[in-house]
Amino acid sequence: MRHIWRSGLSAKPRLEPDALWRVGARGLDPRDEFGGRSEADAEDFRERLAQLCRSLREEARLNALGHTLAYGQLTAAIRKRHALGRLWRQRPEFAATPISPPIAVVGQMRAGTTRVHRLLAADPAHTATRFCDSFDPVPRTADWRALKGAFALALARRINPWLDTLHPFGATRADEEIGWLSAALGPCAFEAQWTIPSYVEFSEGRDPGPVYSEFARILRTDAAIRRNADRPRVLKCPQYAEDLTALASALPDIRVVAARRADEDVLQSTLSMVASQMAFQSDAVSLEQIESGWRRKLAWRIRRMDAALGALAQPCTTVDFEQLNANWRAAMARVYADLGLDLTPGALAAMERERSRAAGDAHHAHRPQIARFEWGQALLPTPGIKVPTERR
Repeated sequence: MRHIWRSGLSAKPRLEPDALWRVGARGLDPRDEFGGRSEADAEDFRERLAQLCRSLREEARLNALGHTLAYGQLTAAIRKRHALGRLWRQRPEFAATPISPPIAVVGQMRAGTTRVHRLLAADPAHTATRFCDSFDPVPRTADWRALKGAFALALARRINPWLDTLHPFGATRADEEIGWLSAALGPCAFEAQWTIPSYVEFSEGRDPGPVYSEFARILRTDAAIRRNADRPRVLKCPQYAEDLTALASALPDIRVVAARRADEDVLQSTLSMVASQMAFQSDAVSLEQIESGWRRKLAWRIRRMDAALGALAQPCTTVDFEQLNANWRAAMARVYADLGLDLTPGALAAMERERSRAAGDAHHAHRPQIARFEWGQALLPTPGIKVPTERR
């Protein structure tokens, strides 16, 4: 990319809101920005875009690949926003589809949320969001999203060999709704890729209500398209930990499973995930910088989650990481009992199949990588990360 820009074959794309908007909204009706949305929702997206662009330009110190990936993600978010707005102008009933009370798995990333999420999603009485539908929430008549999702994962694995070690992916596998939040410029995916402290601070101080209004419209639309609105959707994303109040406001009949794990274990596992994302997008990232920022972030999330859980009127239960490791069947039985769900033999059999499938996932290599990570061994061959001398 640097060679292309320097040779003049193509100009370096500008991370400026107006420039991104011209590309992302090209060929689309300007009215689609407001389709199904309030003026406050539209204004929130515009303000988030301006703040994120400023943070990327002034703080992220992106290399050529990182700059290109940021440009692609932001123009795609603008394009998806217009495409969804067009759909909701044409089919407003999609955004208002009645859905069965969802179940949200909340907690820090690396706290066992994926395991709990996929066990709940395995129950035939429930449903979940497919990775490809989170990656691209815009339904089409000829729906190639599964194929597009598989291609995107293949490319991501080529760029980041750690990808499946950190999180077991599959194009049509149950996954988190991080793509829906990113489509509204929620910070979760972006802060794990780029050093953008001012945007993180901006987001933490801002009402996330408009992001979750958009999220709820996408959820209802997905349920209508997938024809599973009659089954509880099992939701999961680390961002819910700090936005649980907004999530519960957007989905008032939600039920909540809070996943817990020791803080230091969460931190060490989080660092490896974030480092693997940042390493190939910036040549100016240090492990100390990542650790400092994420130690603060994880403490913030747990404070927000605890406060929200304390005020939550909806049904709620807790599952501990170590208890899940020791006896997942007993842990899930308690979750079902606390939420008033029926744990049927069919559900247990489906969970057994999910556990067998998960046993072959690449993420089981993560623990030994964490052990090496403590000594800097996992990061030493990785361009873009500076490992402190004492960790070498």
